[in-house]
Amino acid sequence: MFIVNAIKAIYNFIVGDMIILLGVLIVIALLTLIYGISALEPLRAISGYILIAATLIVLIATLSREAYSRHR
Repeated sequence: MFIVNAIKAIYNFIVGDMIILLGVLIVIALLTLIYGISALEPLRAISGYILIAATLIVLIATLSREAYSRHR
């Protein structure tokens, strides 16, 4: 039981929220596809904008969930 609590504490310290973790993983997968598939090569020029936009969307989703939850 102590190990599970330790892993959960480390997860909460590093990530803090499952939405952030899943959002970052999806963005990393998307950018990996852009750089791995030659047909998506034109998107490499805007990959930085994609990263910034996706990060903002994930953070807004997390903040909205916290702001509008019933457990405030």
